[in-house]
Amino acid sequence: MAVRVLLVDDTAFMRRMLREILTREGYEIAAEARNGREAVERYRQVRPDLVVMDITMPEMDGIAAVREILDRDPGARIIMCSALGQEEPIIEALEAGAQDFVLKPFLPEKVLEAVVKVAGG
Repeated sequence: MAVRVLLVDDTAFMRRMLREILTREGYEIAAEARNGREAVERYRQVRPDLVVMDITMPEMDGIAAVREILDRDPGARIIMCSALGQEEPIIEALEAGAQDFVLKPFLPEKVLEAVVKVAGG
């Protein structure tokens, strides 16, 4: 059974890029969200195996969404995405409970390395 992934980014282009990287390797995109609030709702609805989430988004940022998802499901597996030069938010996301991070612009091998590490497959 394929690992089911929730993609969260306010930019459609970034979601599409992640979707292409992951589906090419056999991962299933269970749902997508454009902000942290949608991410929390989609997580509740589809219960994915893994979340790949941007940090900086409107309405609710990724760090707040990580905290809320983990409050509801302490076993949630979350990888954060961040642009180069955003070290502080990455540290904050990891402290909030994210298990790993990948930098933008995405390098397919780095995305897959993080996914295998966090989701195990």
